[in-house]
Order: sequence, then C-alpha cells, then structure tokens
Amino acid sequence: MPEPRFWIGVASRDHVRRGVGEGFAQLNHGKARALERIRAGDGLIYYSPVERFGEREPCQRFTAIGRVVGEVYRVDAGGGFRPHRHDVAFFAEAREVPIRPLLEALDFIHDARRWGYAFRFGHLEIGRDDYGRIARAMLGAPPAF
Repeated sequence: MPEPRFWIGVASRDHVRRGVGEGFAQLNHGKARALERIRAGDGLIYYSPVERFGEREPCQRFTAIGRVVGEVYRVDAGGGFRPHRHDVAFFAEAREVPIRPLLEALDFIHDARRWGYAFRFGHLEIGRDDYGRIARAMLGAPPAF
C-alpha cells in the first residue's frame, strides 16, 4: 500500500460542518481535479478562512481533520450542480484551533506575514510533520498512519 499523503482543503466553516456531518470532502466548489490527487488512506485537514460562504466574517481556524476513504464520486446536489466528493472519516473528538499560534511552526508557511498566500488555490499538499503538528493541536496527538 502506498504511503499516505497529507492535505489541507480550504472551505468556509459552514461548508466544512456540513461535510463533517455527512462524512464527505468537497474542494474547489466540487471540481474533480483536486480530489483526484487524493486517495483512500490520506490525511485531510480543513482550514476555514471565513465563517460562512460568501461572507467576510473571519474564522481563520483549522476546523476538521480526518482520513480519506473510498474513491472520488459525483453527486447531484440539485439545480444542475453536480460536485465531486470523497468520503472522509472525520475524527469526532477534534477541536477547532486558530491558525495564528501555529504559523511559525508550520513548514508550508514560508512567510508568516503573508501566511494566507499558502491557501490561495483552495487545497495544498503538506508534509507528514505539518500534519502531525496540526493534528496534535486538534486531537492532542497525531493519529496513526
């Protein structure tokens, strides 16, 4: 079995909560490309820059963490919207954590003054160490992979 990879998805907190409640991840407004790089067994963390989609109230927290299961699939979400998704086993015991106290410790943040730049594409691959640092903050200890 291939080594797991680790990812951050970017979505508003309200969208993350819906995905956690229904056990799925959706990235970049349901486009397939980002999800096709992710496979079963990979780790996924959500970062939420805002509280609600389309609004500006900041959240700036890591809001969910889990392990990807299954393959990419497409759903009919109504109104002609057919997003791609991955099922995710989210860790229910995870707590949301603000990003700012972690900025200096994260390798994927190259400039703490411009830290938001890392999230500009809506998803990114991170290293095992960064996944572990965030997981420790959210879960108390990183999950075994």
